[in-house]
Amino acid sequence: MRIMAVADVFDAVSAKRCYRDAMPLHECYKIIMNGRCVDFDPDIVDAFMMDQDKVEEIYYNSGFRER
Repeated sequence: MRIMAVADVFDAVSAKRCYRDAMPLHECYKIIMNGRCVDFDPDIVDAFMMDQDKVEEIYYNSGFRER
């Protein structure tokens, strides 16, 4: 559940929705960091932030998002 909380929020804010555009990735990361120790497990956030290169690789190679 703790991992899914971070992944779900990242997906929600980084994806285009019918009522708003996708947020830039630096803003998505800021939201995750602001939730550290408040909404999210700090160890999960730290691991997520350490692997930003992998996150972005998956993000852009998903076929749903453009660079």
